[in-house]
Amino acid sequence: MADDLHITGDPEADALLSTDPLALLVGMLLDQQVAMETAFAGPRKLRDRLGSLDPELLARMDPEALTEVCRTPPAVHRYPGSMAGRIQAMSAYLLEHYDGDAAALWTRGEPDGAEVLRRLRALPGFGEQKAKIFLALLGKQRALAAPGWREAAGAYGEAGAYRSVADIVDAESLARVRETKRAAKAAARAPKA
Repeated sequence: MADDLHITGDPEADALLSTDPLALLVGMLLDQQVAMETAFAGPRKLRDRLGSLDPELLARMDPEALTEVCRTPPAVHRYPGSMAGRIQAMSAYLLEHYDGDAAALWTRGEPDGAEVLRRLRALPGFGEQKAKIFLALLGKQRALAAPGWREAAGAYGEAGAYRSVADIVDAESLARVRETKRAAKAAARAPKA
């Protein structure tokens, strides 16, 4: 396992992802309809603009003000309003259920992989696929020790797979993940025989 994540191409953004579980969770939340690097760079933009990446601040902030923070160029996401709402909802959920501690999702009570997956799926903005990808990211790159995490993550947990952000450790692996995604999209578009 690498100590530092290498997802965004921005050393400061990657350092934040590597040290702040909430930043990593917000990056995963933002990872849709934008490039992975853009999504995972979003937490640094938020922290730089707000002074901190604090779940209480995010949850209680005026929704229009947070949308404006997300919209300010360079934008946090191409859909600043909906993503600001998701960030707020997830932050409020973390406050209510985990005292604002994002890492508690995968550490509190020594959960197994199936339980971590259940907890991730319960997050606002996280569906089955996003939860499995994030579980694989925790297992492959953040030393998650939860028994059964690979099985719970499904195909994303497979060793040597280049399916998602969980497998990105450098520029070469990023290129392999992109190629895997392109091939899957092409296969999905191909006429069925």
